[in-house]
Amino acid sequence: MNEASLSRRRTVGLLLGAVGVFFFGGTLPFTRLAVAGLDPWFVTAGRAALAGILAAAVLLSMGRRPPSGEALTRLVIISVCLVAGFPIGTGLAMVTVEASRGGVILGVLPLATAVVGVLVAGERPPLTFWIAAMAGAAIVTAFALRNGAGGMSAGDAFLVLAVVSGALGYALSGGLARRMPGWEVISWALVIALPVTIPAALLLLPKEPGAVPVASWWGFAYVTLFSQYLAFFAWNAGLAIGGVARVSQVQLLQVFVTLAIAAQLNRERVDLVTWGAAFLVVVIVVIGARARRT
Repeated sequence: MNEASLSRRRTVGLLLGAVGVFFFGGTLPFTRLAVAGLDPWFVTAGRAALAGILAAAVLLSMGRRPPSGEALTRLVIISVCLVAGFPIGTGLAMVTVEASRGGVILGVLPLATAVVGVLVAGERPPLTFWIAAMAGAAIVTAFALRNGAGGMSAGDAFLVLAVVSGALGYALSGGLARRMPGWEVISWALVIALPVTIPAALLLLPKEPGAVPVASWWGFAYVTLFSQYLAFFAWNAGLAIGGVARVSQVQLLQVFVTLAIAAQLNRERVDLVTWGAAFLVVVIVVIGARARRT
């Protein structure tokens, strides 16, 4: 492959990665919009059920064979983390916590994912990596305690659940994506959960759907189609085309995307402290990523 072709390939990868990050960045603001009129448990079950039905149709149309053995075991864990844990954590958090605040706390997700990856792979990164990890946790904790009357709220605790679930789910997905396409990993994770998510969604369905504000249904549609499923297509394709090391850096922009969308969509006032905390989190994530590679 000549230099011009390689450059175009990298550019395409970066653009696809940026599309994925943009849609992921809207997850918290649109979740907050959804739970303003819908039960967060229904949002969690409903988004997974509808996305799972779509994923099943895609897998059938592509003629994909069901995984087995260790891959199936990993997919079950990924499903618990990304189809249940992360959506439940963010859904319950957005009932009481502003999306901008949640965006800063979730900003350490790339670093948390790296920590889980190190522990799972048995790597021995330098001391700088662990210092960055602890510094990131300290910054987020201090930010959560701000305006928290000296303690973390229940919403902050749910966001921590989301970070832990997301980190484990992304780390396992990254490992499994070396053996199958990334879009197939999330598709099977959603399909595996269907026996639980479909009955739960039907049970939790609002008794009067017409009484739910239209804006909440728009928020629900967004997190179902994009956050839970389609954003992974662009993101994983970008990683495959442009290279994981290069394209993954685009994720550093996600916290700023979340803050910008929250300010417009949810009419949240994002002050300088919030922007400053977001910037510090990004710097820490960059330091951690470089230290791990070293």
